[in-house]
Amino acid sequence: MSSSTLPAKRSCPFALAQEWLAQGRAVAFATVVGTGGRSPRPLGSIMVMDDSGRVEGSVSGGCVEADVMSIAKEVMSGAPPCVRSYGGEEVGLWSVGLACGGRLDVFVEAVRSPRSPEGTFPAELLPRITDRRAKGEPQAIGAAFDGSRHALLGGEGTLFCPDGEVPSPIVDIMTDRVATGEAGAVSPTMTPDWFVQLLMPAPRLLIVGAVHIAQVLAAMAANAGYDVTIIDPRTSLATPERFPGVRLVDDWPDDALSAARPDRMTAIVTLTHDSKLDDPALMEALKGPAFYIGALGSRGTQASRLQRLREAGVSDTSLQRIRGPVGLPIGAVDVEEIAISIMADIVAVRRGAPLAKGISWWSPRKVKA
Repeated sequence: MSSSTLPAKRSCPFALAQEWLAQGRAVAFATVVGTGGRSPRPLGSIMVMDDSGRVEGSVSGGCVEADVMSIAKEVMSGAPPCVRSYGGEEVGLWSVGLACGGRLDVFVEAVRSPRSPEGTFPAELLPRITDRRAKGEPQAIGAAFDGSRHALLGGEGTLFCPDGEVPSPIVDIMTDRVATGEAGAVSPTMTPDWFVQLLMPAPRLLIVGAVHIAQVLAAMAANAGYDVTIIDPRTSLATPERFPGVRLVDDWPDDALSAARPDRMTAIVTLTHDSKLDDPALMEALKGPAFYIGALGSRGTQASRLQRLREAGVSDTSLQRIRGPVGLPIGAVDVEEIAISIMADIVAVRRGAPLAKGISWWSPRKVKA
């Protein structure tokens, strides 16, 4: 097996914070800890900033970022952490509005460092978070809104509390979030001065076939925050030159998928048009809980493929998991459009969008007994 690996193009905010701290900068986080109405960003969205003006991430898509950055500068200069609310009609809310008419509660906190000695977020949490993320482990952060206490719970159940005891209800919620994988952040009603945030590893996209569509799809998925792997034993196609910065695996697809151990945060797409590669890959993919399994090809190709898999012993129930022809039916013609349709379908399935649920990809009438 050979590989060529670079990080995904969307950087982890905690890794960036660690990098900026190493450069001697002050750093602050802004996290969406409450929403209402048509909120522009979901609970748990994070923006990271430093005192030189660098910023990554978003808490509103542009509506309140400038105000949040102004608050962050104050917090990095010694002001206490705070929660600011935007939007809505309640008396006392800040005047900065949201175009969508929703509401956001944003928690702003500086990282404790030589440049921000009064910062409250413990810098020692950062390497623990990034190490676990690199290993693909879920984890949860618990924090008090006054910045006095923090906790980090790993998927293995280890609780790290660098600045004091954490209320047991918060630990219970952290444990439950890690166990269930329930995303986002929550401010519990029994301890309203705390919030809990689940940090899931980046979703994965395993692409079988180092073809032209894969080149476009891989770049698109990396920009969307996916950890991308190209699987193809044809080493003349799966090259670092054709896939710069993408992990390459030259094992046979079924062996590679078995080794990758797809989980419920994994999408798998077969693009080779070669049944010797695609069929074993799909059979292996169906053994696991991947949230998305798609296969390139026309409706005729898909019908033939399903027939072969049925004859190989795959059940009709399992066959219904294969989305083919892969991609949303947007009339895509060229490679770039096909890649867009595939990526859009992956997102729609992952987010449970009605558009994805309303499409029937498989019918037993298409497969002759």
